[in-house]
This record gives sequence, C-alpha cells and structure tokens, in this order.
Amino acid sequence: MTSRTRATAGYLAADLAHSQRYLIPLALYAAVLAILSAGDPGPAPGPWPATTLALYPAAAWFALLVANTENPVQRTITTASAGGAGRVAVAPVLVALAVDVVLGALSVAVPALRSATPYPAAALLAGGLAHLAAATTGTAVGMLCARPLVMRIGWSFCIAVSVVVITAVQPWLPPVGSAVRTLTAHSGAPPGGTARRPPRRRRHRDQLGRRPPGLTYSHMEIC
Repeated sequence: MTSRTRATAGYLAADLAHSQRYLIPLALYAAVLAILSAGDPGPAPGPWPATTLALYPAAAWFALLVANTENPVQRTITTASAGGAGRVAVAPVLVALAVDVVLGALSVAVPALRSATPYPAAALLAGGLAHLAAATTGTAVGMLCARPLVMRIGWSFCIAVSVVVITAVQPWLPPVGSAVRTLTAHSGAPPGGTARRPPRRRRHRDQLGRRPPGLTYSHMEIC
C-alpha cells in the first residue's frame, strides 16, 4: 500500500467523520450488541450467531457510506490528486474494513468478558473468523452497490438491502450463512435463541388397582 493510498484513505475517513453519517449505523449496532450481551451471555458461542448476522448489514451500510461520501465531481478531483482511479477504489475499502474489524472485535470480546464461563481459545478464533467473514462480505456488497457502479444513493441502498436480506436468510449460502450455521451447531440453538430441552418421558401409570389380564368383572365379584 503506497503513501498516496493511505493518504486517500485518511482523507475519506476524515470526510466521513465530518459528515457524521456513521452515527446511525454505529448506534444501531451498539444497541444490538448491548441487548444481546445483557446479563450473562453464557458459554460459547453465546450471542455470536446473532451478532454475526447483525454485522453483515452493518458492514454493507458502512461501505455504502464511505463509497458515497463524495459526489462525482469531488471523486474526479480526488482521483486526480491520488494519481489514479485504483487508489480511490482501494481507499474506501480500507476505511470500511477498519471500522468492521473494530466492530467485529467488540462483538467477540464483549460476550467473552461478560460471561461467567471462560471462552476457550478455539471458540474465540471461530467467533472472530465468523465475524470477519460477515464483515468482508458486507463490505463487498456495499462497494458493489455504491458509486461508481450505482450512481443514485437511493438505488444503492435498495439494492444493498435486497441482496443482504436475500442472502442472510439462506443458512447454506457461504460465507455468512455457513459461518452462522457453524456457530449455531456448537450451541445447539437457533441464532439468538436458546437450546430446546428434550421432551420429558411420560411416567408409566401405577399398576396398582388395574385389572389383571384375563380376569373378568364376574371373577372379581365372585372373589
């Protein structure tokens, strides 16, 4: 990564911070994480399947915000200053991924720190990889739905929402669906839910007082 690419990424990050457009998705994701991590999250994976699903649209939203920070005229000026369109295309990806990595790390660390049951290193690694998969996929969706491929911000948002909704509900679809399915398989419960208890076996009725086989009512009266 060249110095111009880093400078362009820093410029886009400063421009996004100045616009304060990041506050809404950041506040929503923080609220989701706080609700899911309230109390004792329990043993691993805890709320990780749900936070992985929540990080997917959040990453797509952040990517849309970073890519659409500049209008077409400003983007042309930035491209000339950066020395090529390639640097301008890489810079928003770096900014979006940096934000996603922070959110993913918080999503893994907060339940692990609040849980009374220690999380093993293998579980932490699996949770981190699952959140990283969701973050990178969301960033890719956001970048493909933003400028310069889709010029209208309204259309960008609608297309990104449609792609996220369709792909997020498919548990067999990698990488987000397969990552969530792997985490859920370890917990034995659906994302955000609790494991179902096995049905209790019905106790056999007491045999006392029951008529023995082969004994009729007439025999009982005679006795």
